[in-house]
Formats: sequence, structure tokens, C-alpha cells
Amino acid sequence: MHPNNSTNLTPMGFTPKPFPAGTHMCLIYSDDFERRTIIGKFLESGLRAKEKVAYFADAMKPEEVRAWLQNMGVGLPCNGGFSIGDAANTYCSSGAFVPEIMLQTLREFYGQAINEGYPNARVSGEMAWALRSIPGSDRLMEYEALVNEVMVTHPVTAICQYDANRFSGATILDVLKVHPMMVVHGQIAHNPFYMKPQDFLKDYHRR
Repeated sequence: MHPNNSTNLTPMGFTPKPFPAGTHMCLIYSDDFERRTIIGKFLESGLRAKEKVAYFADAMKPEEVRAWLQNMGVGLPCNGGFSIGDAANTYCSSGAFVPEIMLQTLREFYGQAINEGYPNARVSGEMAWALRSIPGSDRLMEYEALVNEVMVTHPVTAICQYDANRFSGATILDVLKVHPMMVVHGQIAHNPFYMKPQDFLKDYHRR
């Protein structure tokens, strides 16, 4: 499997500089047009690079996502290289959110991509499903922290989307603590709030 290092760079689409496969980013947004523009370019660049790409939709239905991307001029493959899933069903496949299950889903998605001949894999998910009181959704930040460990061996490039108008300030601060990179004004920046997974989890479980 590809190591998560600078020798395996992948384009981001919305910024000219490529980043290592397995880059784990958060997009905290209040402007939906800006969100769609960034995410659309991120997905398109993955498809152009022949990566296996998945999108997890919450506010939008799958057909609305397809229409949005097609309106942006994104060519969507018919060969299984691009999929759209319902975010709540993806993250909570058992009817509850169990971080260990979703982490394994990520590993399997990456393994499947490599086995099918794709050079890399990328995903983006709308995270507002976690606001619906689904059992286990209070463990979301625990999951986000552990994603960083999974990315070392299974480098899925990911943007997690958080609506600043819907999530609390306290949650947004935690979002920053668990994503090493963040998207700010259409650029990718190192996140000064980021904490290593074990440091974050130690602090998180003491609350």
C-alpha cells in the first residue's frame, strides 16, 4: 500500500499545489456557494487523476449532488470510479455510529481502490448527520482523531465538511483539534490547533 508521505502527491483541484495522499482536512464553512465550489473542484481533481472517489451527502440527495457537479462541468464516470452515498447510512450503517466500524469502512474503501487499480482514493462527507441525535454520534470527534492513524497505512485523501451555522462553537474547536490541515479561503493550511490523536483523546475522555 502507498505510504502516506510526500512521494505520493495528489492534486486538490481548488489550489495549485498538490498534497500527500492521505491528507485529512476540514472545511468549516458558512457560505454554501464557496463550499460547493471547493468540494466540486476537489472531487473533479480526483476523478481527473483516475482516483476512486466517494461522496457522502446529507443536506443534498444523491441526484442533487450529481446535478450540481454536472452543472460545474465535472465529468462523472460510469465505471464505478465515483459513488454517492447517504452520509447517515454510511457513517451509521448499523443504525448507530460506531467509530470502529467506520474506520474499517475507510480501510476497506482504500484497499478496494488499490486492488481495482486506482492510484489513490479520496472522499468528502457532509457531517451534519451528527446533529440528529443518532446513537453514538457523540463519538464523532473520537472517530475524527483516529482517522489520522488510519491514514498512515490507508491514505484516503479526505475533506470533512462542517457547517459553522449549525455546529456549536465548542464542536468547531474540537473539529480543528482533530484535523491536521484545514481549508481556509480556498487554500489548504496547516492547522495550528491540531493535536495528535492520543493527546486529543486523553483530553477528550477527561471531560
